Amino acid sequence: MTNAVRSGPVARALQILEVVAERGGATARDIADATGLPLPTVYRLCTELSDADYLVHIRSEGRYELGHQVHQLGMSLHRQLGLSRPVTREIALLHESTGFAAYLAVLRGSELVVVHVVDSPDCPRLQPMRFGFHEAPHATAFGKILLADLDGPARDTYLDRHGLRALAANTMTEKAALNAHLDEVATTGVAWENEEFLAGWACAAVPVRGPDVALVGAVAVSAQVDRFPLNDGRLPARLRQVASRVGAHLRGR
Repeated sequence: MTNAVRSGPVARALQILEVVAERGGATARDIADATGLPLPTVYRLCTELSDADYLVHIRSEGRYELGHQVHQLGMSLHRQLGLSRPVTREIALLHESTGFAAYLAVLRGSELVVVHVVDSPDCPRLQPMRFGFHEAPHATAFGKILLADLDGPARDTYLDRHGLRALAANTMTEKAALNAHLDEVATTGVAWENEEFLAGWACAAVPVRGPDVALVGAVAVSAQVDRFPLNDGRLPARLRQVASRVGAHLRGR
């Protein structure tokens, strides 16, 4: 959390919520130190947020925690994303049947955003792939699914905006080579990633499509590269089965 003070009361209130969420609760002094806001401003905004049930004041401990309205917002977001029990169950079964970390990403605006991950101590998720992750699409399997779905001019615009930063030894940083690879992804319908995002790890993804064949998301798995069946046709077949069922659930939400 930076000490840069955001302008405007709404931005400052959101900054306070972020501090409380990140720390699992915080005193007014903690919030002031983390945000750079004056202590009287922190008390005023925390009181307003508490009155609206976005914060709760634990008086005996002199600290603030998140209120139930934040949970309501989260539940509404999950409904908008289509994260029903059947959808999350499909991702859990994918993890159980492969032994790999399993991911669901959905299209939000112009980005494919990770919205659900199922992993285990034996095969943890790629760090930092958490809820909301959408960075480095050129170096992730589900990101390649998005890029492969874009036509030439749209893809060039997207890549120019995001750049081709090297994250690992195998990251594709030359646009011509990446475009050739993405054309192959578009043809085969599966994206492979081999130590391009994180050294020692590999990933595969397939698209989730709507009834009009438009891209609505992606299903992916990842594992240590020595465990991962790169270019094995059985894994894409399994991913496509899950993507088909997830797509049907999303269409019926």
